This record gives sequence, structure tokens and C-alpha cells, in this order.
Amino acid sequence: MKKIGFIGLGVMGYGMAANLIQKQFDVTVYNRTAGKADELVKLGAKEAASAADAGRDADVIITMISNDDAIREVYYGGKGVLEAVRPGVIVIDSSTISPSLARELANSVEQRGGKFLDAPVTGSKPAADAGTLVFMVGGDSDTLGGAMDVLNAMGTKIIPMGLNGTGAVAKLAHNTIVGINIAALSEGLAIATSGGLDGQAFLELVKAGSAGSKQAELKGDKLLTGNYDVQFSLALMLKDLKLSSVLSDNMNVPTPMLEAAKSLFVIGETMGSPALICAASAKRTSSGPAASSAKARKRRKNSRRAGVQPAAAQARRQLVADELQSCSEAPPQLYNTACGRL
Repeated sequence: MKKIGFIGLGVMGYGMAANLIQKQFDVTVYNRTAGKADELVKLGAKEAASAADAGRDADVIITMISNDDAIREVYYGGKGVLEAVRPGVIVIDSSTISPSLARELANSVEQRGGKFLDAPVTGSKPAADAGTLVFMVGGDSDTLGGAMDVLNAMGTKIIPMGLNGTGAVAKLAHNTIVGINIAALSEGLAIATSGGLDGQAFLELVKAGSAGSKQAELKGDKLLTGNYDVQFSLALMLKDLKLSSVLSDNMNVPTPMLEAAKSLFVIGETMGSPALICAASAKRTSSGPAASSAKARKRRKNSRRAGVQPAAAQARRQLVADELQSCSEAPPQLYNTACGRL
């Protein structure tokens, strides 16, 4: 059985490593934050003192790291991944990083005789835990063929995208759609519930109709039942949207929907809490954002009765102000997975 060096035991990496162990691979793990490997060691993994040590005797080295800066540290820093690369080793990076960095890593690995795949994933934490991830892979077909047994231990679908860097491009394009979809779902639920509809009934309609999406399937019930488990953080989603924005700018591809979604997530990060129309992204209670939204509706209704017809621009600004006020007034425990905790 192949020896695996697995580096990065966060929300996604932990489940991926656990599946490799359970499927009888010889796994050595490393995480920069101490203590993350304890349960994996109980499952049968060995823990290394550095990234280089984790990959020293490995046939395949896998990295699952949060961002470009962290990847550079893990690969190029002291006792980093590249110190462990030798001829014949396959290095797989499943992080979501810029395509240019993915190609740079590929060159660095190949200069040391290794082979490289950029193989980011989709499926979020439940799929990582269940071993049902989808991999989008950049790299040559021979290298991919040599890693298929490892990837199949963590996922159920492996999709070749092309040469090195194309896996990273695919992930950014994919997460652009995810970010836009979750914003659309939140706003649609806000309209429906503010209009007096039952949230579950409307969500059933969304799932069955043309508005259906994976986000509706994965996040819709969480929005309505108050399940606040972290699956994918606001910070990581915003990081991906920013990377996609840079990529699209470099290619001169217009992306107005991407920029709108990115701006909403920036608002959430700036506020330190979710901010995508909180009437949809929080449980609707009298002490939560629904109450604030109700106050806003009452003010608008009173204005209409008094014959006051504000200009469209003023109305839009007031709506934004009302919703942001709703976010700031809502108790923290009411926030849902829609944007702060994907």
C-alpha cells in the first residue's frame, strides 16, 4: 500500500486524511497547529514534526492549506514540502490557490524530479468526512493515473481539467458560482419570508423549480432550522472570490455578478458577522433581524400613507441601511450558514 504524507488538517484536510487511514493507506500527517493530529493518530496515522518529515518517505504527498501565503510557507519555508520531494514522488495540492502559484509549485516539484497535480475539491466538510469529494485536476494524464487510487479513497468523482494550473482555474470559476448562488438563495428566502410565505414551503419550491441549486440543497434547510455548524468559512469564500476577481481581471473577462457577490462578503467580513440579508440568514424571531425588518416595513408603509414617495435611489439606500441595521441588531447566535458559515 502506498505511503502518504498529508499536510494540513483543517476542516477539509482532517476528513480527507481520515478516509485515507480507514482505507488502509500508510499515512503520516502534519499540521502547523499542534493538537490537530491527535484523533488521526488514534486511527492509525503517524505524526511528523514538519512538512518535510511528513513527506520524507512518502510515495504521494498531499497538501490542503488555506491560502497562497500559507502554501508558500509550507512548500518553500524551512523543513517544507520541497525538501521531501525526490524523483518519482507525486505531490498533490488540493488547496484553493491562484493558478499562477499552482504552476509555480508544479515547476518547483518537477525540478526536483517529482510530479505535481493541482487537485482542488468541491463538496465541503460533509463530503470530506464521507469520502465523496469531487476533484478537479490539473496535470498530465500519466501522473493522474498514478494517483487515482489515492484520490478515489477521498472522493467519488475525479475530473481531469488539463495541464497544471487548470484545476485551480476550475475551482475559482466553480466557487464564483457558489458565492453568487448563496447570495441569491439568501435574498430569495428574504423576499419569500418577509412576504409571509412559509420558509420550508418556499424552499421546497426552489429545490423543485428552475431556481434549484446545490446551495439550496446543502444550505437551505440550515438557514431555516438554525444549524450553525461551520462547513466553509466566510473568510475562505471571500478569499476565493478575490482570487477569482484577480484572475478575471488579468484575462479581461467582465464579471459583474462576481464583483457584487464579493462586495456582499466584504460587508460581512467588515462587520465581523454575516451580512447577506439577515432576514434570510438568521432564524426569524421577534428578537432577531425579522423584527428589525418589520420595523423597516412599517416605516415604509407609514410613509406611503402620508403620501411621501422617496426617490428610488433614496429608497434603495434606506433599504440597505435597514438591512445592515438588522444585521448589527441580531443576536450572534441567530446567524446562519448562509454567509458567515458556509
